Amino acid sequence: MRILPVFSILAIAFVLSSCQTPEEVRAADEARCSSYGFRHGTESFANCLMNQDLSRRADQRAFLESNDDDFFWGPSVYVGPRYYGGHRHH
Repeated sequence: MRILPVFSILAIAFVLSSCQTPEEVRAADEARCSSYGFRHGTESFANCLMNQDLSRRADQRAFLESNDDDFFWGPSVYVGPRYYGGHRHH
């Protein structure tokens, strides 16, 4: 049962990601942009907030993509002249 550990990890990640409310995330982003010297209500401040959000999403994508097939399907197996990943080949 390899699927149970995957669901456990996803559940833990979900719980940990929900530790901050959207309002708390927004407040942290605003504080960071203010610390960079951007003023509320300016286009530069809005761009800073957008870049904070884009960076967070890129980090999430990179984390998911870094967990390659070995993480989900097991190591590759040598069978005859070809290597196969842990997932089924038809």
